Amino acid sequence: MWQSYVNGLLVALGLIMAIGTQNAFVLAQSLRREHHLPVAALCVVCDAILVAAGVFGLATVLAHSPLLLAVARWGGAAFLLWYGALALRRACSRQHLEQGQHHKVRSLRAVLLSALAVTLLNPHVYLDTVLLIGSLGAQQTEPGAYVAGAASASLLWFSALALGAAWLAPWLARPATWRVLDLLVAVMMFSVAYQLVSAG
Repeated sequence: MWQSYVNGLLVALGLIMAIGTQNAFVLAQSLRREHHLPVAALCVVCDAILVAAGVFGLATVLAHSPLLLAVARWGGAAFLLWYGALALRRACSRQHLEQGQHHKVRSLRAVLLSALAVTLLNPHVYLDTVLLIGSLGAQQTEPGAYVAGAASASLLWFSALALGAAWLAPWLARPATWRVLDLLVAVMMFSVAYQLVSAG
């Protein structure tokens, strides 16, 4: 059982620590101190559900459905391009830089809906979390322990990201930081979208 747990923990940590749309969103919310803990909790829950779905059957369904994979690829690419364009516009906006920390605070519902969109409309979530992590977990002697290990990795990572960024907020939440962060997010979104389109 423990071997399956450790396998899930290590595999999930290796994938989740890569800079991605979900991580960038949690980091941005944490720097703003805008509902960052509920956002992190939502990401953990979504990851746990997706890993469990992958381990217990969805990985097989997606692997044998070119149509579903195509929908995920093209729909995800469109979402990434749109989100990247928004980030680029924020980075180039003089008003954004001047306002800095004095942005309009969004409601918890609006932030959580944005977090759900960033999580569930990103095709890499399904390719990595459901297909890759899920297919590996389906081969474990204790699939349930593997899911628990992967969920633990998600809990550790997003808790550290949310709490760590919030702790550093007085030093990091400056106009220049936001400009760099938005530029990085835009570049990342565009590059991932290009990879998805070229793979299609």
